[in-house]
Amino acid sequence: MIKIFPFIFIVLWSSAFVTTKPIIDNSDPFAALAFRFFFVALGFLIFAIYTKKKILTNNKNLIQSICSGVLFHGFYLGGVFYSVSIGMPTGIAALIVTLQPILTNALAGKFLNEDVSFKQWIGVMLGFMGAALVLGFDIGSSLPVIGVISSFIALLAITTSTLWQKKISNNLPLSVSNMYQALGGCLFHIIIIIIFTDPYINFTPTFFIAMGHQIFLVSFGAFTILMFLIKNNSASKTTSIFFLIPPTTAVMAWLFLNEVLNNLDLIGFAIATLGVYIATRK
Repeated sequence: MIKIFPFIFIVLWSSAFVTTKPIIDNSDPFAALAFRFFFVALGFLIFAIYTKKKILTNNKNLIQSICSGVLFHGFYLGGVFYSVSIGMPTGIAALIVTLQPILTNALAGKFLNEDVSFKQWIGVMLGFMGAALVLGFDIGSSLPVIGVISSFIALLAITTSTLWQKKISNNLPLSVSNMYQALGGCLFHIIIIIIFTDPYINFTPTFFIAMGHQIFLVSFGAFTILMFLIKNNSASKTTSIFFLIPPTTAVMAWLFLNEVLNNLDLIGFAIATLGVYIATRK
């Protein structure tokens, strides 16, 4: 069962890109994310109580989990949602964030003492080439400077949070850890709202469907699997599977949104798959 977790994660995480645009069309990004992670935190709290997990913990574990949530759910998702909301092409934002496995590989040896082999580097570079072919380079677009900066902040945040999550050594149950991380993300976006934005949400059926998808399938499903993979595998190998997300998203957009899937996309998918196989195989 554990062996299929990466494939389930790829499908669930990729599906989030299909529902991000409907959410942003009906709300400002930070209000939407505060709304989302309030209910995610509540859901994990109810699940932890139902499964009789110990919720209270020491200050060290609490702070570590909240900080991890601020990085994952705050700076990373906030950066991606905000950049797209101000006109950043989704493909370019995704391409910037897809640099994460390369950055993680470069830092894993220094901060985690992981042995990143030459074979893994070959796989990572092939993975990025494949993802780049699928996403494409929208040279003709006028890129908002703030959007580019936000995307790079998101890149740094998800890389740092992956290394941080691998390095911390608390023994919290996964549901409790996820609850505190979601709480950290919710508080981060509430602070952003209070200081910087004028929040709004249009509670349309489209918003509820898209938000329900991101709460249940992405935050409860994909994120829990990601935390499990980071805990039980090396950070460099775990992040390599992210290269399969842009190709999988392209296939989903072709299936459900009638977007074009051309030969270059298929070639990119094949190269990315080969790269991930090389980077993660024993």
